[in-house]
Amino acid sequence: MQRCLSLLTIAIFTCTAHAEDWPSWRGPRLDGSSLEKNLPTTWSVVKDKNGAETMTGIAWRTPIDGIGHSSPIIHGDRVFVTTCLLKEQKRVLLCIDRTNGKVLWQREVAESPLESLHKLNSRASSTPATDGKYVYTSFFRLRKKNDNDAPLKPKGKLPVDMVPEVVISAYDFDGNKVWEKSPGRFYSVHGFCSSPILYKDKVIVNGDQDAEAYIVALDKTTGAEKWRINRPNRLRSYCVPIIVEAGGKTQMVLSGGLDVTSYDPETGAPIWIIKGPTQQYVASLVYGDGLFFLTAGFPDYHNMAIRPDGKGDITNSHIVWHESKTKAINASYVPSPLAVGKFFYMISDKGYLSCFGAQTGKRTFIEQLGRHHSASPILADGHVYMSDDDGITYVLKNDGTFTVVSRNPLGDECYASPAVSNGQIFIRTLHHLYCIGKK
Repeated sequence: MQRCLSLLTIAIFTCTAHAEDWPSWRGPRLDGSSLEKNLPTTWSVVKDKNGAETMTGIAWRTPIDGIGHSSPIIHGDRVFVTTCLLKEQKRVLLCIDRTNGKVLWQREVAESPLESLHKLNSRASSTPATDGKYVYTSFFRLRKKNDNDAPLKPKGKLPVDMVPEVVISAYDFDGNKVWEKSPGRFYSVHGFCSSPILYKDKVIVNGDQDAEAYIVALDKTTGAEKWRINRPNRLRSYCVPIIVEAGGKTQMVLSGGLDVTSYDPETGAPIWIIKGPTQQYVASLVYGDGLFFLTAGFPDYHNMAIRPDGKGDITNSHIVWHESKTKAINASYVPSPLAVGKFFYMISDKGYLSCFGAQTGKRTFIEQLGRHHSASPILADGHVYMSDDDGITYVLKNDGTFTVVSRNPLGDECYASPAVSNGQIFIRTLHHLYCIGKK
């Protein structure tokens, strides 16, 4: 009997040793990497000439009303995703049972007139985050001005009597609102897209904008402000910070506001800064092989590797390699990159995948995948997964060669990045959420 229990324990441990939740934008390490094993590499949704569908390798598919480009997050048996119901003008958080795709509840987080935005953005582009107790969301909303508000500074086409602001909320797993806070106003002609991330007892949100820009940390339990970073250049960006141990310290690094900057996530104090290399940023940085990697592009395109052990202005001292002012096919504006061992992978918006030697910056290949890419790739189980705007996910070996394992169509537009948890892949298309893998 004892031997049977021991064998059972070993079997359970073997099955779950690499199982991970996917708690926020780009997963548990904020870099698109997963420790999962035995993930699926082939699936499809195919329509015949009569419109009948055949689904292969898919555990379930759930319709998602409204429009949203946010990615799903997973904790245990719960999947969370956001959307915007356009007709009702409501920003919504949904909780879904991961075992069968059933919607357990949905909550209206914010109701607001629809803001103008970039054609590739949505009004629910920010991916939520969870610590297993609460789920945190960030949205843009317009609310009626009241007597206590400071004078408005009209920009663009905003209504003169409405206050444009960021609203951050916390909900428990039963759908009860725990708190709601607005850390400040928000002005951007392209709309809002800044996903919250978690660090210890803090919810951190990037508020780069075309006005009084900031990064803010709120208390996870109460929403009280813990620190605020003034971003002096006052220029919109949509980058989610990455938090890693690098250069002998914990660093929170992001690009945006004409700079690349490292901060202490505990206090918000600056560590180092690089001026430039360009004006506007969307893609997040990644860290690997002892370096930070950046891909960015507007108005010009750059790829860069940065040594993490600097202090103060390191523009002229800690850039290891820099591919500057390159073509749009050679760098990314929207999709975030991957650090894969001794390699750095980058998919451009125009669908060209490049691989670089991490330490040298030497490009080992550049090949086109999809027509256009908005989603960020993920790294798991020896493969790189990349979804394009047409809903095709390409699976490649992660060995530095251009080896395409499979091409997997879902037959619907896709602007959200994949998520991985417990042997399954979750992909949100324009109209559905898919759970790919075994039931």
